[in-house]
Amino acid sequence: MELLNIIKIITPTLVAFTIGILITPLLTKQLYRHRAWKKKPGKHTLEGTEAVEFNKLHKEREREVPRMGGIIIWMSAFITIFGFWFISFIWPSAETIKMDFLSRAQTWIPLFALGIGALVGLLNDILDIYFNGNGLSLRRRLAVVIAVALFIGWWFYAKLEIISVGVPFGEPVDVGWLIIPFFVLVTLAIYASGIIDGIDGLAGGVFAMIFTAYSVIALAQNQIDLAAFSAMLVGAILAFLWFNIPPARFFMTETGTMALTLTLATIAFMTDTLGDGIGISVLPVIGFLLVATVASVLIQEFSKKVWKRKLLKVAPLHHHFEALGWPSTKVAMRYWVLGAVFGFFGVVLALIG
Repeated sequence: MELLNIIKIITPTLVAFTIGILITPLLTKQLYRHRAWKKKPGKHTLEGTEAVEFNKLHKEREREVPRMGGIIIWMSAFITIFGFWFISFIWPSAETIKMDFLSRAQTWIPLFALGIGALVGLLNDILDIYFNGNGLSLRRRLAVVIAVALFIGWWFYAKLEIISVGVPFGEPVDVGWLIIPFFVLVTLAIYASGIIDGIDGLAGGVFAMIFTAYSVIALAQNQIDLAAFSAMLVGAILAFLWFNIPPARFFMTETGTMALTLTLATIAFMTDTLGDGIGISVLPVIGFLLVATVASVLIQEFSKKVWKRKLLKVAPLHHHFEALGWPSTKVAMRYWVLGAVFGFFGVVLALIG
């Protein structure tokens, strides 16, 4: 493994982290100046009734903490990746060209997913804060996610000729054009997991572990640009997390979660058969906490409809632990520990499978 490849991966992490730290004071000042928090705090259930347990835990915090903190993540990422590209373009040399990781083969598509998610999420947050108090409707957000996923799925199929899915300890399974709807379903599932952004520091820590794992997998597959891209996101997320640990200076909200979840789905597929790996199969392991978050909501709704009672005090699962009396800091840090454990096992499975 070339030392230059390691440097190429580590450097964007450090740069994105530094940029995030530097731009946060300016962003924070603007968010507080423009009172970028919900004017109608609290949440409602899927049935439209008040989410009583959640509001007991978090309603007051939503009156005083700005949203749109996810801007730190994608802005740091954009400045970093285009900064390296610009340097290699203005001062081309063997070193600067080597450090440039903006490539058509590996990073255009995840960068596209990050950008679309960031912009649509930002629009949702702006509407949520300053206009209707509810952001874009769920139907509209899902329509965007499906449209983006259809395009990327088509790109995998038509441009990159991806027609199979990697299987641990076995040969890839050919699915042909079904790779397109499969990518859409996976993307929707990962997007749904964005509701993990509910406790100070929770989502940032979990996503940092996940993208670290995929950076290692991409490196093992010799997809160096993709590994650098994933590592860059880790640095940007850690900069966000530096200010999001309890008590949070701001919340990530949709502009962060939509950007990260769409990007994660893309990277999972790029580390699959495209990289002669099993990036999709290990996603439920690496992202187990995301799976558990979505599953807890589905189980709760199923229980209420079928048995007319709740299995959890409140869903998603992390709020259930809060309702049991766990301090939010304990929930977040235990999720970080579990995120590291599942990420480690996912990487091991990817490397030996």
